[in-house]
Amino acid sequence: MESTELPDAHHPVARVVMESLAGPGAELRPDQVEAVNHLLSLPDESGRGPRVLVVQRTGWGKSAVYWVATALRRTVMQSGPTLVVSPLLSLMRDQVTAASRGGLRAATLNSSNVSEWNSIEEALARDELDVVLVSPERLANPTFGARVLDALAGEIGLLVIDEAHAISDWGHDFRPDYRRVADLLQRLNPATPVLATTATANERVTADVAAQLGSDTLVLRGPLARASLQLSVVDRLDPLRRYGWVVDHLGKLDGSGIIYTLTVADAERLTEAIGVVHGDALPVAAYHGQLDTALREQLEDDLLNNRLKALVATSALGMGYDKPDLGFVVHVGSPASPVSYYQQVGRAGRAIDHAAVVLLPSAADDGIWEYFATSSIPDPQQMSGVVEALAAATEPMSVPALEAETGLRRGRIDLMLKQLAVDQVTDRRPEGWVLTGRPWQYDHDHYAQVVAIRQREADIMRDYTRGRRCLMQLLQESLDDPSAEPCGRCSVCLDRLPEPLGAEPSVETVQRIATTLRAQSHELEPRKMWPSGFRLRGRIAAGVAADPGRVLVHADAPEWRTQVAAAESGDREAVDHLAAACVELMTRWRTSWVDRPETVVSLGVSGLAAAVEPIADHIATVGRLGRSSMAVEGRPTGDLAGPAEAAHWDQSLSVSTPQEVDGRCVLLVVDRTASQWPVTVAAAKLREAGASRVLPLLVHRTPG
Repeated sequence: MESTELPDAHHPVARVVMESLAGPGAELRPDQVEAVNHLLSLPDESGRGPRVLVVQRTGWGKSAVYWVATALRRTVMQSGPTLVVSPLLSLMRDQVTAASRGGLRAATLNSSNVSEWNSIEEALARDELDVVLVSPERLANPTFGARVLDALAGEIGLLVIDEAHAISDWGHDFRPDYRRVADLLQRLNPATPVLATTATANERVTADVAAQLGSDTLVLRGPLARASLQLSVVDRLDPLRRYGWVVDHLGKLDGSGIIYTLTVADAERLTEAIGVVHGDALPVAAYHGQLDTALREQLEDDLLNNRLKALVATSALGMGYDKPDLGFVVHVGSPASPVSYYQQVGRAGRAIDHAAVVLLPSAADDGIWEYFATSSIPDPQQMSGVVEALAAATEPMSVPALEAETGLRRGRIDLMLKQLAVDQVTDRRPEGWVLTGRPWQYDHDHYAQVVAIRQREADIMRDYTRGRRCLMQLLQESLDDPSAEPCGRCSVCLDRLPEPLGAEPSVETVQRIATTLRAQSHELEPRKMWPSGFRLRGRIAAGVAADPGRVLVHADAPEWRTQVAAAESGDREAVDHLAAACVELMTRWRTSWVDRPETVVSLGVSGLAAAVEPIADHIATVGRLGRSSMAVEGRPTGDLAGPAEAAHWDQSLSVSTPQEVDGRCVLLVVDRTASQWPVTVAAAKLREAGASRVLPLLVHRTPG
């Protein structure tokens, strides 16, 4: 075991850093000292530098280890700069600020500061930076690697891999780029000391990460219980009443906090619902990965400085965000993994004595869990198709080129290429992807175990939501914490919900939310480009393009959940309800029309196909419009990529009565789609048949 005392000569440097991080008189704890001392040790006989894996609860002070180690290696050992691999921009910004407080010169290279890259790289070359923070995706970029990492080869004084559970595909947040980064950097300079940190690794993940770092890795694990957190579960609420609970209870929760949702659509809808009821009295904002970087940074700062009561956020606000006085974390929908849940609730109560942590589960969560359990598992046939396409190519291939060649979705190809790179089957060069010559074989047993573990984690979360035993103890046990025991303060230990969490959402609040959300109109922005490999290429010509349209039901909208399910099963009253809502939508939409629709054309392509005809009939009757339809010869099976799906609809759709659309502005009513390709292709066929304009009205836009 390493010494738990720093050498006397190191105390002044360590004191400056610690007091800058935690205030006057702050000192390293013994386990922090042990980690720092190990990172300052010399390479072993084989030339391998020291390796440390720290698995400690959020708020323990993992960053203090690498800032003190950096300061000592730079000032005492005259080592090169520290390279920190960080998962999120919010973490990078916080870390740059923390480093500067400790007298360290720090900079970050990320997508938001491209204009500063040259000056930062020049400062690195002049040894004027102590710390550089980059994302794993940036390090995996071959151009960046050639330009920056090659220049730093042999000069990195310390490598820090934060949120290191992402290295392991046994972990809840495996990222192929993380695995590639770890492999790449260890090959560049085996003597470089490496520190990996995480708060969310069970025994299996810990062992996997430690093995990847090296057999002699020092592992420091501590107890994971958080005495400041009071965990509660409020169950028996359907998705819409969950919104009502948040709206009614938000003002009763102390301080400011985070309200997590499972989807972007839920984040935006819940933000709207809170705003309608509370207005400026309880300011909130939606936060998710689709927002631009500058806005996300502004929202993070607004919450940090208590200008917002809460951020309504997806998991995009997670790793790295540090607000020590965060007073509450509420989950509208349960994550599939107890490890992921522990990480997110760990944002709260870091520097205060009490923080409320509330989970609002629903039976609707299971479908999302199932998706995430298998979404990152490669399909053997698809993988073989990508490998064969690369093997047949005479030059490196881009992702769009592979999409056109294989018919697979672009996002899926990107993930598969990274997974193949982890297995050293593919390599990413500046000009595209190539094969390395190493054969690929599908490891069926391994991936079956990964899926089984994720399913077991989902079962643990079901136990959590049902209150089978102490909530904190259950989370600790899911992370293999040997100190797990009943906390005495959660809703299970108390056998009740603590005040003021137990009150049911009011009927009036729920009804107001439903009315507000149903009155919203979601714009359907027309596609601008044909997919690669389709018979038509490039930009969609104005003469065949649709106008901007509208969507009635967006994603898994809770305000429409009951009506959509009933309409799917043939309930005529529910269909009539949707039809009336479409007419109301048309009334709101009409102010932006260039031309008033003259003919309604129906198109049924999915699960609401039987409902789209009476909906279109009702609109035509109320609006005194002509009536026609699109003929559909067949519907696709399976999840087709853009080119394949567009080609299918191109072959399957036809205009039933061209004379009804010739020279007219057409309202195209489509039942359901995620991709929008049936809307795009149908609009083109209507325009080719003589329609002057096509205004799409999509009844249900499902998540893609």
